[in-house]
Amino acid sequence: MRSSVTRIAMWSGPRNLSTALMRSFSARSDTAVVDEPFYAAYLATTGLEHPLRSEVLAAQSHDPRVVAAALLGPVPDDKPIYYQKHMTHHMLPGFDRNFIDALTNAFLLRDPLEVLASYVEARAEVELSDIGILQQRELFERTSDRLGAPPPTVDSGDLLADPERVLHALCQALGIDYTDTMLSWPTGRHPSDGVWAPAWYAAVERSSGFAPPRPARTTQLSAALAHIADAARPHYEYMAAYRIRA
Repeated sequence: MRSSVTRIAMWSGPRNLSTALMRSFSARSDTAVVDEPFYAAYLATTGLEHPLRSEVLAAQSHDPRVVAAALLGPVPDDKPIYYQKHMTHHMLPGFDRNFIDALTNAFLLRDPLEVLASYVEARAEVELSDIGILQQRELFERTSDRLGAPPPTVDSGDLLADPERVLHALCQALGIDYTDTMLSWPTGRHPSDGVWAPAWYAAVERSSGFAPPRPARTTQLSAALAHIADAARPHYEYMAAYRIRA
């Protein structure tokens, strides 16, 4: 096992282009990736119904302590970089978070309007806690307090607008070398994808790189979704003020 490993925890909410960014890191020859390792523990603890719930529960440990230990243990294929795609809402209050301090933590943001418009395409029912923004700010502030400075933070809109520049700056902030292999990847499902991929990953499976920025959505959110977006916005804007800018 390598004596020195860079373990990157990318903290994101759902529908933040987190799978595309995981694809980008998996395209590096020096990097192993893991997809949402706390998902089963989250479902088992909350009892929530999600698409492919039984498959998720069968695929991963339900014990967050076991998951955390694995994230700090041997890296698949003995790679020097271990990229961990995390959903912030999976880190429930009862889960021990001390392992986070042993990781290089970074944050991926997306405008709440865009998040919600995308989320309801896969799961009709949504609450503020489902999009992870409150948990994301909590983890952001925890990391900032420990470091004495804001952690590396990327907005998905900036990433789409100029992926090469943003990825170069992100890699520099993470203490790793940038490589242009991060700009493209094979289409289709990837071996590292979680078993929930059929329910959530249709768009990214069609992709071979970062798509051009989309026009602003013109579809009006329902009143309930707009209320959630309004509640999420101050937290998004607080973190976005520290983002790597394109």
